[in-house]
Parts: sequence; C-alpha cells; structure tokens
Amino acid sequence: MRPAPIDEALRDLGLPVRAPRDDAGSGGRFPDGAAFRIEIPSTEGPACLDAVLEEAGRLNVPVCRVSQGSGVSMLTDDELERMARTAADAGVEVSLFARPGAAWGPSATARSSAGAAASGAAWGHDQLRACLDDVMRAAAHGYRSVLLADVGVLAVFAELRRRGDLPPDMQAKVSVALAVANAATARVLEDLGANTLNLPGDLPPQEIAAIREAVSIPLDIYVESPDDLGGFVRLHEAPALIRAAAPIHLKFGLRNAPPLYPWGRHLETMAIEMSRERVRRARLLMEHLERSGVGEVPSPAGTAGLAVPVPGGDGSRETNP
Repeated sequence: MRPAPIDEALRDLGLPVRAPRDDAGSGGRFPDGAAFRIEIPSTEGPACLDAVLEEAGRLNVPVCRVSQGSGVSMLTDDELERMARTAADAGVEVSLFARPGAAWGPSATARSSAGAAASGAAWGHDQLRACLDDVMRAAAHGYRSVLLADVGVLAVFAELRRRGDLPPDMQAKVSVALAVANAATARVLEDLGANTLNLPGDLPPQEIAAIREAVSIPLDIYVESPDDLGGFVRLHEAPALIRAAAPIHLKFGLRNAPPLYPWGRHLETMAIEMSRERVRRARLLMEHLERSGVGEVPSPAGTAGLAVPVPGGDGSRETNP
C-alpha cells in the first residue's frame, strides 16, 4: 500500500511520521553521560536559592539547575550578585526569566479564557524592549541562561548572540508559557536558537518521544506541575519520561500551592518553604528511580565564573559509554 502523501512530506522534512513507542528509548545524553538532570523552578531570590542548596545537601539531591519566574527586573543588583556568586560556588546553573509578558500589562486578551495562550507574549514593542533589557542585564551580572516566552524575543536574542552583543555561551531556555506541543514547533524553536525547550506537563511519553526525534537540545518537563499549569503529578512516569526524552531536565512545581509571581519580600517565608518542598519532591523522585532500576543519577558539575550553565548544557546525541 502506497504511504499517504503526508507521510512522505514529514519524512522529507526530517520529522517523525508517527509518534514512536514510548519504550523505544532515546539515545541522547548530556555531555557528561547523564540521561537526566534535576531542576528546581520558582527559585525566586537569594534566600530561596540558599534554601534549595541547603535542602539538597541535607537530602542528597543533585540539583543541577534552578530557574526563576518573576523576572530579572524584580531583583535588585545586589540580589543578582548574591544569587550569581552562590550558584557559581555551588556549580549550579541559574536561569532567570526575561519579563514582562502580556499577562503583566493591560492586555484584556491575555486575561480572557480564549486568549490565555497569549499571556507570555511580549505585548507590543515596549515589552519587547523590556524583555531584551532583562536579557542584557542578566548577562551583565554574569548569568548565562535566560527564560524566554516569546518567539520574537527568542529570534532577536539569537541574533544578538550571533553578533556578539551577548556572550556566545548565553543560553535561551524556552518557557512552558510558550507552547511547544509537537515536533514541528520544537524544530522551529531550535532552529531559531533555543537551547532547551520546556514542554507542556501533560504530553504523554510517546508524544515527547516524537519531539525528541525532531530536536537534539535538552527537553524540560514538569514531573509535578503547579495548579495553574494543570496540577499533574507524574512521579511514577519519570522512568518513561527519561527513556523517551533524554537528555531531559526533570522539574518540580507544587500542586496545592499559591502562585508566587511576581515574588517579593512579602512572600519570602512562603517561597522559601516551597523551595524546600520542591527539593523534597525531587528526593521522592530519586527514590522512585532507584526502586525502578534507573541508572546513576547526575551530579552538579563545577562551573567557572558567575552562574554560568553547567558545561555542555546544550545537550548532545552521544550515547552513554
């Protein structure tokens, strides 16, 4: 039987014809040979980072990356310096959000039931400039990873990096607020210059495997999603997610927890306790992986300079020796 024309077209474009079986397994690895790394999101300031690192040491959790959601502009220069130096000393990558987005401005569309997908978009030229200013400020303070939620911001970011206006090792981490729900979208964003992609937390392993076939950069996936992202708890699926998506960052939101963005001192006690609980959730995951017979867990790699990404953080297709 002759294949359908769409099968031929997808094959010619280098995209999967069908979603692979989730047991097929990805051969991709981080350059250090690890199939996965642990990321603690919503690490909103220096005190939260201190709490994450202290709890990670207490529970023996190898945190390799933390990310922040309130945005570079919500941190003072002193807070940026403190957070950068702490992360560099610990050998942990920090990714700061480039804000604002439509949901933080006067856009009624972003607050409507039909327009919520626009919430992360840079709403007009002023917000585009503000996001890029966040990127530049992060780079000036020594950070080498920023979260982006707008295609245009990503495209300009990549051009600034190419021109030398940004450090050549500056990383673009695409936020979950920019929906990457299929292999073609993932390929477009990788081609634009993305270094990691945060997928929707409810994609099944076989759909994630199709995206993995289309791109080589690491994928970021919530194994527990905050309520405003669906509230999914997928700890039991972690072995399948690793198998389908390696190299993968496993992220820990918290269900039944209040939103934090934009964070400030008025929320600090709560934010610190939530940071500690995310690390405890990661401990639960590690114990589940050990019971499931998953191989060695990653260790944070040492870094040089201020809060630069883990060396080789762009991922690779090399297999584990």
